[in-house]
Amino acid sequence: MASYYTYLISSLPVLSFGEKPPFSKEEFLRRCEGAICGKEIRLLASVMNGEQAAKSNSIVLKGAYHFDSALRNELVRLRAVRKKIDPHRYLRGEDTHDAHIAGIATSAIRNPSILEAEKALDLARWQSIDDLARRRYFDLEVLLAYALKLSIMLRWDKILSADKGAALARAVSGN
Repeated sequence: MASYYTYLISSLPVLSFGEKPPFSKEEFLRRCEGAICGKEIRLLASVMNGEQAAKSNSIVLKGAYHFDSALRNELVRLRAVRKKIDPHRYLRGEDTHDAHIAGIATSAIRNPSILEAEKALDLARWQSIDDLARRRYFDLEVLLAYALKLSIMLRWDKILSADKGAALARAVSGN
């Protein structure tokens, strides 16, 4: 089956961080059917489910995975300093240090609002995905970047539409 990346990608709406997602994960995958092969649709589905990033040959997926891993490791280091414990036990993947990522993590840790801190971390992830997909136009890498960004949007849609009263009641009751 031929892949029709140009048609498919140009038919997808532009994604903007902080806005409502234009459609669900299922609708995104449905739009891809018929334009790309089943193997690529399965890869997109696994990406939307938070899988495959470390094992893929994709530049976008590997880069997004390494950025996220470095960001999480930097958060571990900062939290370990606060608790006066050794962070090495909790680090995952390659233990690299990047000043830019350290700045993002430090800013998030210092933010008094947990929700705003998490939003800043996801915005950094979003910008990293944009950087990884830069100068790519109509190929699978662009679709993978789109899937990662749509996943972020769907996560925030779920967070913002959650019943906060019920969540508080569950937290207080210990369930």
